[in-house]
Amino acid sequence: MKRDFWYLIVFAVMIIFAAEWIGFQSITIGAITITLLPLVFAILLTMVLGMSVFRKGIMKKVYSKANIGFASQYLIFIMLPLMARYGADVAPRIKDILQVGWVFIIQDLGNLGTVLIGLPIAVLLGLRREAIGATLGIGREGELAYISEKYTLESKEGRGVLSLYIIGTLFGALFFSVFAPILLDLGFRPEALAMAAGVGSSSMMTGASSTLVARLPEMEETILSYAAASQLLTSFLGTFTMIFLAVPLQKFMYKLLVRGDES
Repeated sequence: MKRDFWYLIVFAVMIIFAAEWIGFQSITIGAITITLLPLVFAILLTMVLGMSVFRKGIMKKVYSKANIGFASQYLIFIMLPLMARYGADVAPRIKDILQVGWVFIIQDLGNLGTVLIGLPIAVLLGLRREAIGATLGIGREGELAYISEKYTLESKEGRGVLSLYIIGTLFGALFFSVFAPILLDLGFRPEALAMAAGVGSSSMMTGASSTLVARLPEMEETILSYAAASQLLTSFLGTFTMIFLAVPLQKFMYKLLVRGDES
């Protein structure tokens, strides 16, 4: 176990260096700009190298059952410092948040849509306890930390939120980059779309706001400021919305949708 663990540490450091070396990459397709973060490349590299065809020799030791179990069990220790950093970033800007306006606060309630819309669909598709982790939010750090603390990532709920986290990391920015200009063409105001871009994920916000700026360069300052303010407010209020509104609502709906399943 100890030797395999050191293989894992060295492998993780190498992946980090490789991802940072690749850096931020952008793909432009017409008016759509897709931003790829180093995190995306890190996940892609580890996914590819974890395939059975590559899992031989040293790689087999890196992806040993002990290392996989360790990584999933103690991921929370990586998440908690990140959440602490969010708090440290937001605290000095409380005054700015209070000056943003009630519209930004109301739009944060849109995060409940993952429960109101996503949970029934997930249950309809056959998911049960996995749906709790997958529909609590958009599956970013806050939801990941909450689920891992309450259920652990080894649980069905943990697998649900972790799956959504990976999917969101790989395809979230891509989806937002494509979806934002489509809604703009459908007649939505750019200010509203900029506010909606601040869902709590920097990559998704960047993907949405950058495509809006590409379409409306004369509104660049407005779009970026609205998106940043919304992102800041979501980072601040998102946890409270999740704990005091989304979680109770999800429990209530889950009991109605899945009778006989123990909570």
